Amino acid sequence: MMTQLTAADGHVLDCWMVEANGPRRGGIVILQEIFGVTDQLKGVAAMYAVKGYDVAVPALFDRHEKDAVIPFDQGARGRDMMLASKPEECLMDVDSAVKALAIKGGRVAVIGFCWGGGLALRAAQKLDIAAAVAFYGTRLQQYLDSPLKAPLLGHFGRTDDHVPPEMLAEAQAYLPDMEVHLYDAGHAFVNDARTTYVAEAAAEAHVRTQAFLARHVG
Repeated sequence: MMTQLTAADGHVLDCWMVEANGPRRGGIVILQEIFGVTDQLKGVAAMYAVKGYDVAVPALFDRHEKDAVIPFDQGARGRDMMLASKPEECLMDVDSAVKALAIKGGRVAVIGFCWGGGLALRAAQKLDIAAAVAFYGTRLQQYLDSPLKAPLLGHFGRTDDHVPPEMLAEAQAYLPDMEVHLYDAGHAFVNDARTTYVAEAAAEAHVRTQAFLARHVG
């Protein structure tokens, strides 16, 4: 269901929340691509809820446009909204979701996709979380100014033109403790609503993610 959270600076944002099915293992905050809180992302939330996690998906575009869900074929519009967003404000919004889940008890992880993947890396540097997972996180170079505070897992496609090999290599050199896996895929390979979807790579990445979460969250 959709609820509202309040960030540290008083900003009120929407957040899609899904309760864990069965025994609760902890919490997961899922961070969006440049398309907003899409039905596809809600499906990812439901998948992890089945695994025993309470899941929160904060609406990171709310500071610019309420209820903004961008069609996948309108990437330029989503990119413009992403570029207008301030990372420090986004992190406050993410932290409000982390704290909302932490109140329920247990550890909380952050999982992000594309733009949200870069923010997940940032969360692992700055927030009080148990772990983070970056699926083909972008704009990595702007986050290479702080060490990791939490374990970080990264999934990247070998032919991802949004994250060229030199960008990933720079991030790995700066953050040597980041666990990285590469897949025979391009960008957005786990998004099953896009033509970029690669089923085998997506399945393998989610299995690795679930094992990582089991180690660090519960």
